Amino acid sequence: MVSPWWRAPRLAPTLRLRCFGLEFAHPLGLAAGFDKNGDYLDALGSLGFSHIELGTVTPRPQPGNPKPRLFRLRSVHGLVNRMGFNNKGVDHLVAQLARSRYAGIRGVSIGKNFDTPIEKASDDYLACMRKVYPHADYIAVNVSSPNTARLRELQDRDALDRIVGTLQAAREELCRSTGKRVPLLVKIAPDLDTDQIAAIAGNLRALQVDGVIATNTSTDLRAYAAQLPPNQLGGISGEPLHAQAISVIARLRDALGEGFPIIGVGGISSANTALATLQAGANLLQIYTGFAYRGPALIEEILAGLALKQGQGGSTV
Repeated sequence: MVSPWWRAPRLAPTLRLRCFGLEFAHPLGLAAGFDKNGDYLDALGSLGFSHIELGTVTPRPQPGNPKPRLFRLRSVHGLVNRMGFNNKGVDHLVAQLARSRYAGIRGVSIGKNFDTPIEKASDDYLACMRKVYPHADYIAVNVSSPNTARLRELQDRDALDRIVGTLQAAREELCRSTGKRVPLLVKIAPDLDTDQIAAIAGNLRALQVDGVIATNTSTDLRAYAAQLPPNQLGGISGEPLHAQAISVIARLRDALGEGFPIIGVGGISSANTALATLQAGANLLQIYTGFAYRGPALIEEILAGLALKQGQGGSTV
């Protein structure tokens, strides 16, 4: 149950939008990682998100990396995590999706088990997609977490071709058997230079995926080393990531053109940072660390800010 002090924000009908074939009540959703197993989908959905991305889920349950593995950088409203795809496995997530009554858009982020060889990663992504497909509104291919060894190598052209090609072929079969076409998105890292972003953009277009999620966490922790345990590894999120994330989004938009859907993630902690992310080129937004610090009040602030901007003649998408 949601606490009585909270009421879901009133939604401006004009914030509705259509993206990769789906109807969203407004642009704001919850990023993957907050509810990896779908255990809290209905409760989180009651807070007013237009979409919730569950996972990242793997074929088999796994405990993730040793604890401690999550650290707050309170002075800058950031988080550093090295969770390592801790989750209860895809079968548990599917059961939670089947029982949920959440009426918003349900995304599922899929990944590989830590002990699956990188050369066989496509087998894990395929196994997850086959199971979640009947229950998901879209599927996100996570090849950008820094907390599973060598996972980011899967962003390279040949590896991404293998994974997405395998999933695209399977989707055709699943589309026929289920009667629905589930959009396929790819989530990328922020730690990419201009040439790498251009190369990934070209590859995403060639692979005919339905959208891109930008971005995952950054591994550049140099500025915060003094605030972390010695030899800390992981990815940083929250306000320290915002400038880097919108830079990647802007470069993606330049490379992809106007019609290609982008979900913007990274350091969205206020209405202003939400608007900046949209202005950089995102169509949809997701929050995680800002929500961890500020709770449901952040949802209301962002939606009010978007509605006000639209009322002043601005555009949110």
